[in-house]
Amino acid sequence: MPGPVLKPLSLGETLDVAFGLYRNLFLPLLIITVVTRAAPLILSVYIESAGGMFANFGLYFLALVINAVLGAFAAAASTFVVAENYMGRRLEAGEAFSRASPFIGRLIMLALLSGLVIGVGFVLLLIPGLILLAGLILGTPALVLEGLPTATGAMARSWTLTRGHRRRVLGGLFVVGVLLFLPFLAAGGMAATSLPLEGDPTAPLSPGFLTAVTAAAVLQTLIYPLLYCALTVMYYDLRVRKEAYDLEVLAQDLVQA
Repeated sequence: MPGPVLKPLSLGETLDVAFGLYRNLFLPLLIITVVTRAAPLILSVYIESAGGMFANFGLYFLALVINAVLGAFAAAASTFVVAENYMGRRLEAGEAFSRASPFIGRLIMLALLSGLVIGVGFVLLLIPGLILLAGLILGTPALVLEGLPTATGAMARSWTLTRGHRRRVLGGLFVVGVLLFLPFLAAGGMAATSLPLEGDPTAPLSPGFLTAVTAAAVLQTLIYPLLYCALTVMYYDLRVRKEAYDLEVLAQDLVQA
């Protein structure tokens, strides 16, 4: 197993390393994704086929709750898999789930608080929202990899790590976001062409629409772990830049030797 790339990385190098991790870890990341996304995906497709959100509000709310819990589980487990591989070790999906279990409550709270703060920033003005997004985006890797006791502590840690580097973090997020969501938007466009004609809300959804919605959700599910790869690489990069983490790891290796 190759050792970690513990040096300051350019934006291009960060993305290159993230893509390499995604390719190398596709199977365990796929297992984590399928386990955590299957139920929300099935529910969302059923809700669309049964008349949409307003016709199935209870199921829609249940899907949101399940998606939040399992999404937190997926974020933590995927981060552990990526981080271990980045540091030159191997971690299988089953062990990653075991490590992630104690963090679910804190991760859900982190997602809620971060989403609220970033959402308020975007409501006020676009620029504050972008600054908050770049400042808080590393909360999940900080929480699970450092074992922080609270969601607010993870937010503060991410804010400290990204200080002075938020423009570069935002640039990385923009590139990854474009790569992630262009295929999804294309599938969504295909779905829109299969919607019932305006003025006929009672018309059943066509098989083409349901197929496009399903394909879009599956596609997004498959490529979403790339985001966890990019965030984990950014986290280690900032620790190397600001905290000499590469020297810390070297010192640990020398002690163990």
